[in-house]
Amino acid sequence: MVLQVQLFEISEVENQSRVMEFILLGFGEQQLLQTPLFLLFLVIYAVTMAGNILIILLVLTDHHLHTPMYFFLGNLSCLEICCSSNILPRMLSHFLTGTMTISIRACFVQEYIFGSLGAVECCLLSAMSYDRYLAICKPLHYVTMMNGKLCLQLIAFSWISGTFASSLIIIIMSKLAFCFSNKIDHYFCDTLPIIELSCSDTYTTKLLLYIVSSIVTFPPFTLTLSTYIYIIATIMKIPSSRGKQKAFSTCSSHLLVVTIFYGTLMSIYAIPNTIKVSGLHKVFSVIYTILTPMLNPIIYSLRNKEVKVALKRFRSLIFVQIHKKSQI
Repeated sequence: MVLQVQLFEISEVENQSRVMEFILLGFGEQQLLQTPLFLLFLVIYAVTMAGNILIILLVLTDHHLHTPMYFFLGNLSCLEICCSSNILPRMLSHFLTGTMTISIRACFVQEYIFGSLGAVECCLLSAMSYDRYLAICKPLHYVTMMNGKLCLQLIAFSWISGTFASSLIIIIMSKLAFCFSNKIDHYFCDTLPIIELSCSDTYTTKLLLYIVSSIVTFPPFTLTLSTYIYIIATIMKIPSSRGKQKAFSTCSSHLLVVTIFYGTLMSIYAIPNTIKVSGLHKVFSVIYTILTPMLNPIIYSLRNKEVKVALKRFRSLIFVQIHKKSQI
């Protein structure tokens, strides 16, 4: 009899563990906020897509931008488009329909894409910082060292390592069981909120997760930090203030992007318990996942003289084409 009861309890747990969908709580159920938030994020998504697509078009069409720096920038814009498209369309759909559910498979796919893009961005920003290091600290060797082959290798390494690391994380998380709650206190499927729902022993999962994440993020961060230490030291040795300003202008945009990226990333994952208690984890996540992809093309456009000039040439070309068509 006791054995039958135990078997019944086990079967009940197994049935409960077969959660078919999660519920994303998002930003709450206040109806008054749904329309303003929908319009706000719709504008952000439109600006993000337009800005990053414009950067890609400029890099592809303007031969003055056919350099390693802008090759990396074009890849970064492509990455930001993917990042925004992974999160915002579903969020906008939730605001419109009021349906906050997402299947487990779709949730894991979203988490896989998000994790892959985050890891790729770490490596890509590191490659961009190495490019700036060679341009400022070793200008005589820049052309020979930062050649097309190396650029392709750095891009390939960034994408392959990022997707591989995210695959490992998803494989680790796929072993988890979900029993009692299926409500995720977030607006997208992030790793830690999903793990917290599991009724399995998550100690090993979290340990493996932190190991994989550290391997992916710490070396690129260390390389980025080291290169900028050398860059700043080199700039400080330049005798003229104009020379210092010119040298710093070549990396100021990238430095600002790196600061925003790693600043928000550390705010979310380095001290998650403090953020969760204070209720700021969603705010920092919005900066990291939604605002940063929108700000990156704006930063590079406003702070980069070559991009401004290329934008003027592109605009003039468009006007010429429109004028020619109007005369036909």
